[in-house]
Amino acid sequence: MKKSTLLKTGIIGSVILALCCFTPVLVILLGVVGLSAWVGHLDTVLMPALLFFLILTVYAFLKKGKDDCCDENHKVDQ
Repeated sequence: MKKSTLLKTGIIGSVILALCCFTPVLVILLGVVGLSAWVGHLDTVLMPALLFFLILTVYAFLKKGKDDCCDENHKVDQ
């Protein structure tokens, strides 16, 4: 997987999960479709998923920065 794709995936996943965690968007959506019984279990799924996407974003950002640095040094040496 490309580094930019990994970074985009981490950022988009983090933003979507942050919206679902900190706003009532998901609660309203589940109520509309008749699945409001699942609202009590959202925290057990959303918080670990948000943590995963934040870690993925940091990892991809650090990896991209490290590889960009190494690519510049490699070009200078040639």
